[in-house]
Amino acid sequence: MSKAKTTSRLKSMIKSTNRHFFRQLGRIFKYGAIGFGRNIWLSITATIVASLTLILLLATVVAGAVLNSTADAMRQKIDISVFFEPGTSKSDLASMASTLKQNDNVKSVEYSTSEEEFEKLKQEYVTKDDQNMLNTIDIVGEEVFIKKQPAAMRIKVYDTDNLDGIKTIVNTDEEFQENISKDKDKAPTYDTNSSAIATISSWANIATKGGGALSILFIIISTLVIFNTIRMAIYSRSEEIYMEKLVGADNSFIRGPFLVEAMISGIAAGIIAGTIGLISYNALAPNLKAYEISVDAVNEFLADPKNIVLLFIVLIGTGIIITLISARLAIKKYLKKF
Repeated sequence: MSKAKTTSRLKSMIKSTNRHFFRQLGRIFKYGAIGFGRNIWLSITATIVASLTLILLLATVVAGAVLNSTADAMRQKIDISVFFEPGTSKSDLASMASTLKQNDNVKSVEYSTSEEEFEKLKQEYVTKDDQNMLNTIDIVGEEVFIKKQPAAMRIKVYDTDNLDGIKTIVNTDEEFQENISKDKDKAPTYDTNSSAIATISSWANIATKGGGALSILFIIISTLVIFNTIRMAIYSRSEEIYMEKLVGADNSFIRGPFLVEAMISGIAAGIIAGTIGLISYNALAPNLKAYEISVDAVNEFLADPKNIVLLFIVLIGTGIIITLISARLAIKKYLKKF
């Protein structure tokens, strides 16, 4: 087609589209889709980079949720064990438990006598089929073991970081001091699992901050890649844009197809990131659970199909925002030249 005919066609098209908003909008989307296919390799590159960015953002959120959920689950399971001299009576244990329950941080208190603690221990040997220990008990006699078995009290608390009140009761109450075990190996287990909880909480913090920093880096990379993709598309169609400007096309009509190309990349990136994210999580979740890493919070979220739809909407929306910002920066910088 000659340059004169092309110019004439563009002129009549622009006059027509200026009078009909929806026809203009339709053509913008049409030319945007055509442009996406025309620069398919550049478009694929932009989509892949945007997808990686969204996958990293999703992984950061999921990792933070899983690690925080694991720390919370450990806090729920943790209890403080206080050991008492063998033979401590049930009435004394009940009295000391009543004293502890007066502390606002105490959720529950369970206690057991030496006999009950021995029965629990023996049941563990039966469960593990530890014949050596079972035979030893039969030979030595249960009474010997019971006389050496400390009584125990297990305390669950609301806040594992605030144990000062409980420590004060255990260390200063006269009844506790009279009955508490003098064996150094049977000291109250205030710090049991606290280091593990602190480590997991630290990991959650690192995952959130580190993942956030990497996400920002990938967003910048995505912006630059998409920026250059749009810039190259503009250069490849510079003559067409020049003719459109000559026949009176406004900037919105020229800008539109490039924004549509960016939107297509954003939509595709959101779908790809969501699909890969769900597949990867479903593959990893059973292994994480086997290592006692709590995935209940994420599983509960994904159990509702509406939340999965919401996840894809958020990823697609984020992808569109990233790609549109990149495209607008490129168009604003380079459209002025035409």
